[in-house]
Amino acid sequence: MIKIFDKFLEGKGAVITGAASGFGRDDALKLAEVGANLVLSDVNVEGLEETAQLVKSKYGSEVLTVQIDVSDSEQVKKLAKQAYATFDNIYVLVNNAGVGIDFSSILAVKERIWDKTLNINLKGQWLIAKTFCRKMKVQKFEPIAGKIINMASIAGVNIDPFIPVYSISKVGVIALTQLLAAQLAPKVTVNCVSPGYHVTGIYDNDTDLMQKTMDAGNVQTPLKRYGTIEDISNIIVFLASPHSDFITGQNIIVDGGITSVGTPSHLEFK
Repeated sequence: MIKIFDKFLEGKGAVITGAASGFGRDDALKLAEVGANLVLSDVNVEGLEETAQLVKSKYGSEVLTVQIDVSDSEQVKKLAKQAYATFDNIYVLVNNAGVGIDFSSILAVKERIWDKTLNINLKGQWLIAKTFCRKMKVQKFEPIAGKIINMASIAGVNIDPFIPVYSISKVGVIALTQLLAAQLAPKVTVNCVSPGYHVTGIYDNDTDLMQKTMDAGNVQTPLKRYGTIEDISNIIVFLASPHSDFITGQNIIVDGGITSVGTPSHLEFK
């Protein structure tokens, strides 16, 4: 039995998109702790380098940083080329890059918001996954050759009319996860994680702003606390580990019980 704190990713590469801050930064730190060599990408170069320096100073890991826009197929190809030129394998892929929430009704959404949100949140995950899975599925690791972890949201489980395009993009991520899981089995597992209300950059790291958002939607959280970045990165580590080898095609909801036994946002436009 491999213990959860063993360096089970030693000698294995991990790609994390959206690694400049928030979930992506903590994912990088947690995966480095269990031995992974890291390929970090983001559009935010300054934040990306900060993450890389944090990882190197704390764990001495090998880290490659690549600035890309995940919605651009040529840039995604560049990421893959540099990743495989630096490391001989990519065992874990964390599809974390995404854009935030734009509050409006579905009939008032601007076309540029629709395009940007779907291109980054959904098309970007599809491009990254299909570009890396070709080599991932023929890697010699046993019993699993690689692991893909996508970032969804509880807004993709219970559609929120206040954030319609974001919700649509995350519904798509959940569907994409299931399609990839079916096609890449039995060699590659594909799962997604759906955060709830977590204190991240999407709320300017401001608990008051997040609480106002929750209050506006009458959200009730059974576990009576805010979500943290660590709540998500801990699940990422689990899904990257041998403990999850018999799990694929799943959407793991990490929301303090809101979706299943609490009260999801239900404020509607009048």
